[in-house]
Formats: sequence, structure tokens, C-alpha cells
Amino acid sequence: MTITPQAKVKPIFEALRPIYGDLIWRAENASDPMDELISCILSQSTSDTNRDKGFFALKARYPTWQAVVDAPPPDVVDVLRPAGLANQKAPRIQAVLARIYAERGEYNIDFLRDMPLEAARAWLMSFDGIGPKTAAIVLCFSFGKPAIPVDTHVHRVSGRIGLIPEKMSADKAHPVMDALIPVNWHYPFHLYLIYHGRETCTARVAHCERCPLTELCDYYAAMTQGAPKPLKSPNKT
Repeated sequence: MTITPQAKVKPIFEALRPIYGDLIWRAENASDPMDELISCILSQSTSDTNRDKGFFALKARYPTWQAVVDAPPPDVVDVLRPAGLANQKAPRIQAVLARIYAERGEYNIDFLRDMPLEAARAWLMSFDGIGPKTAAIVLCFSFGKPAIPVDTHVHRVSGRIGLIPEKMSADKAHPVMDALIPVNWHYPFHLYLIYHGRETCTARVAHCERCPLTELCDYYAAMTQGAPKPLKSPNKT
């Protein structure tokens, strides 16, 4: 019997909640929007560790965002080398910061808090180098808006379970996941999938023997029904 993606959402939530706890977005714990935005740009195509090295190096070298904009581009490239792809990320960050100041008169995007979700998302994605994942992370973690960032873990786990089609890209999965998951569950559900992807449904091995979601999982069903080969996880982003 095939279980639809819609029918899987509640039992997935109920199975993972006791494992990872009640997760609630709180304004007092929200990340600084500008820091989150620049950190997300640095996170593209690199590890969290390298992203953090680049971000902290940037903040240590330049005391203000204006200082980053005014710095010679080669200098910013050198500072950001630990984050990887510095030749792309440095000019991208300088351009994003310059445009924010040109439009807003300050290095501040707090105005997004009061904008409708889709308008805020569209504004962020109008910048070169800011895609649906970066926009969703800023909206979710800085402003508590109901947007699900589809990172590597969310993409992989959702594809294996069958919440999204097997070959759907991460970019295309954003609106699908946003529509599939109840609004009040967006924040915890997203984190549950990340934690589950890190600890159990990993990229190298899907540890089905300790997974509470096997009865709902397309990947597990294919493995146990003697399929000629297991389902592939979606392409990484």
C-alpha cells in the first residue's frame, strides 16, 4: 500500500519529536539577519566548519559592513579563502552589501520581518548569488517565518522517505516542502530532518536498523522488497 507524502508528515513529526525534542523558534534567540545572510553566502558549496572560519575571519578583519564594502576586492578574497570559492564569494558579498545600503540607507534588513513571506523571499532572491535555500534560512532563523530551507540533509532525507520525488532538485523542493508541511511545524520539522540526516540517515549509509521511520520510507521499502538496486538519494546541492 502506497502512503502519500501528505499522509507521512504527521507520523514523521510524531516519531522524531520524542528523539530530538520540542523545538520552538524564539525571537530572543534569533540570529542577526545580516550575519545570517552573509554566513549563508559563505556556506555555499563548503562545510559548516569552513563557512565559520571564513565568517569569523571577515568579522575580525573588518569592524563594519561598510569596511567590507570599502576594502580592496583582493583583500576580501584573501580573508575569505578558508570558506572556499573566495574569488566568487568575496565580490558577491561586497555587491550584496553595497546594494542593501543603496536601497535601504543602512546595512540592515530587519524590514523583512514585517513583509509578507513571499515578498520577503522575492526581495532576497533578487540578489545575485542568493537562492531559495539562503533566503529560507534567513527568513526562518532570523525572522521566524514559515520557510523550510532545503539543505543537503533535508533534501536527502526527504527524497529517501518519499516526501519529494526522487530526482527533484533542492531548489525545486522548497515550494513543495513549504506546501507539504503545516506552517506551525516548519521550524521544528526542518530541524528534525537535519538532525536525522546527520545522525541516522547519513549520506554514506542509511542506518535503517535504528531508524523509526522505516514503515514510512520509500528507500527502506525498496531495500527490503528485493528491488534490483536501492533508490538513489536526490542530487546533492
